[in-house]
Amino acid sequence: MKLWKHCLALLLSAALAGTSVCALAQTAAQPGYATPSEPPILPGTQAPAEPPPPPPPPPPTSRAVTPPPPPPTAPAGTAGAPAPVTQGAVQWELQVMRDGQQIDAFNGTTSIGQAHTETHHKVVSHSVGCKDQPAGSIDLSRTITVSPLQVRANLVVLSVDAQETLENDAAPTTPEGCRLPPQPRQVNASHPGLIAPDGQWVTWQIVDQNPSLAYRVRATLAPPSASAQ
Repeated sequence: MKLWKHCLALLLSAALAGTSVCALAQTAAQPGYATPSEPPILPGTQAPAEPPPPPPPPPPTSRAVTPPPPPPTAPAGTAGAPAPVTQGAVQWELQVMRDGQQIDAFNGTTSIGQAHTETHHKVVSHSVGCKDQPAGSIDLSRTITVSPLQVRANLVVLSVDAQETLENDAAPTTPEGCRLPPQPRQVNASHPGLIAPDGQWVTWQIVDQNPSLAYRVRATLAPPSASAQ
């Protein structure tokens, strides 16, 4: 009986010793840490490919040269237009119109760029008072200055200045009804650029009413043989 127990103890010891040796071998075979592994590629999929390299830069080209802008052209309607005439002489006429009636006139041939000045005098007297006695005389002087500036495209450009003494249409009366002489007044007018079509009359209104005063002007380029005044 003791022998059987002794044999059973030996077998248990041997079995326990074998189990310990196997466990120790498994422990030594396993590493101390696990390294990550790439995920498995599933069927039907492909691993992402690396992006393609960028395309090479284009070869250098020569710098473009911007052509110069074209020269300016004359506006439509002005090509071939004659240049203004600034030499020579102009024949002109000027009529003084009062209430639609001509009362005076001037004329001359003046070089372009020059001025012609002329003064006309008209001495008038009126009967005044209840006995119609003559009053003092009044000099209704009129001075006109005409200066041709240029001739262009059948148009004459003039500068006109005027100074004159003008009587009113209505004559005043005294409280008793006796007449008094009309009151004179000074009129000064200037037109720095009066345009007159060649050979045609143009009207320049100076005073509208009481009385109405206007100048009618006509001018044309004088022939080379004409002498300026």
